[in-house]
Amino acid sequence: MNVLVIGDIVGKSGRKLVKDLLPTIKREKDIDFTIANGENAAGGVGITREIANELFNNGIDILTMGNHTWDKKDIFNFIQQEERIVRPLNYPLGTAGKGSTIVKLPNGIKIGIINLLGRVFLSNLDCPFRTAEKEIAKMEEETPIIFIDFHAEVTSEKVALGWYLDGKATAVLGTHTHIQTADERILPNGTAYITDLGMTGPYDSVLGVKKELVIEKFLTQMPVRFEVAKGEEILCAAVIKVEENTGRAVWIERIQEFSM
Repeated sequence: MNVLVIGDIVGKSGRKLVKDLLPTIKREKDIDFTIANGENAAGGVGITREIANELFNNGIDILTMGNHTWDKKDIFNFIQQEERIVRPLNYPLGTAGKGSTIVKLPNGIKIGIINLLGRVFLSNLDCPFRTAEKEIAKMEEETPIIFIDFHAEVTSEKVALGWYLDGKATAVLGTHTHIQTADERILPNGTAYITDLGMTGPYDSVLGVKKELVIEKFLTQMPVRFEVAKGEEILCAAVIKVEENTGRAVWIERIQEFSM
């Protein structure tokens, strides 16, 4: 089976890219299942029910989140009921929503999805390494196919988790930094890895934000209200080919598609 995982969708432009490009990508790459990070989908931070439904209607099967999960208050109105949104699993016990899910495809194959948040320069949450290992052990009772979105700031933390989970997870895929890395590989024990999937949104920007605003902030060190940039857009993602019976990844390909 082929699984497509899309990097952080930023604002309206990122959502438009999904609508315009996803059908062709799914057809050309023979995609069976699609995961996307949606924590920046609503104006650059957070997500709303309306926007989540828009992304689902345009072909996303599961949305993962990150450090901006709670930035739109609307999420508290639906995250408990929405089975297709997965927030970081390593939030404390009792946090709204869920951090993992198992989806059964029409052909009977099950795929597990885990979302984790890094701790370096982000929140002081539970250990993502131990959290992932415990959840994988539970999921393995139902399926060997397990995808992890590791939403983290620091490259070393992402690389370390990839090695730690090699042979335990099907794929460890980094998100959050919005810059696609060129280190995609299959680790020795069959885990697909990339440090960051990249961003789906404005290309002529600083991580999706109007570049002039970010430059002003660096120059003045004064508070600046960020706005999502406009102009040319890019969709960043990866396709992972999976052995269905073993859960091992056998191939990974980076994708960069520009707006039409």
